Amino acid sequence: MSDLVIRPLVAGEEHVFDSMPDPLPDLRQVAYADGIAGGGYRPETTWVALRAGRVVGRAAWLRPPGAVGAPWLERFDLDAEPEVGADLLRAAHLALGGPHPYYAALPAHWRRRPEVLAVVRAPMAAARLAGLVERGERVRCSWTGTPLPASSGRYGFRTPVDTAEIDDLVARIAEPDVLTGAEIASAVGGVDLATDPLAWLGDATERWRVAVRDGEPVGLAGTFGDACYPLLAYLGLLDEAARPELLAEAVRVLAADGAYEVIADVDAHRVAVRAELERTGFRQVRSRVTFAAN
Repeated sequence: MSDLVIRPLVAGEEHVFDSMPDPLPDLRQVAYADGIAGGGYRPETTWVALRAGRVVGRAAWLRPPGAVGAPWLERFDLDAEPEVGADLLRAAHLALGGPHPYYAALPAHWRRRPEVLAVVRAPMAAARLAGLVERGERVRCSWTGTPLPASSGRYGFRTPVDTAEIDDLVARIAEPDVLTGAEIASAVGGVDLATDPLAWLGDATERWRVAVRDGEPVGLAGTFGDACYPLLAYLGLLDEAARPELLAEAVRVLAADGAYEVIADVDAHRVAVRAELERTGFRQVRSRVTFAAN
């Protein structure tokens, strides 16, 4: 690897990053040039590995303007052996003050797709060689207008009385079903979306729904329509039987405001939740595997 050069970019070298063909062109993600324009990507936090002048590895850490947390590795592509990628990451980690989380974006059902596995094996192996450990996987799903299941009438839905009721219900829900954008909330705002969603979503209660049965709250859903996509930001239950109808009700809230697409993120191991999202008309659009320092 004597001809290998590893270095950060300098201002005006954005074309160097884009000179490497995108190995997963169908994966929906922010273009590097757009990230530079928005201030989230920066040349000094973008590193490349060049062999005989050709980019064989690239890594871009993202930190949106105003973020309270450290940057995270958002783009990492490798057209070389894993050891090259590991050297790239180690050099960048040293310059950036240590390893930061790597959120590996992957197409839906990636484990069942040989052509995707052929692309992602090397960067994932490189991340492990550089001391990062797989911490979990989250699946992003999208609803795009599929007819919603009819309500059974067993549950009623209302807006919360006030923010105190939201906080009370959140405190009683041990593990929310859906948390969309949890990584961004943590890195940008320093907020745990599972325990303090209002700190990230704001104090407006009209986009929230409380599921009620026999006068008692049994579930809570919070929607948000002003992000990149209308999204189901939070959904948690005190009665799992309410999941199908609360999920459909939350989508109706966004659809009533004109949403043509609704995004929802769920932990990959939550099989029952993923199945209910599919029954409601959601389809997987990507996965995100988290790697972090051991």
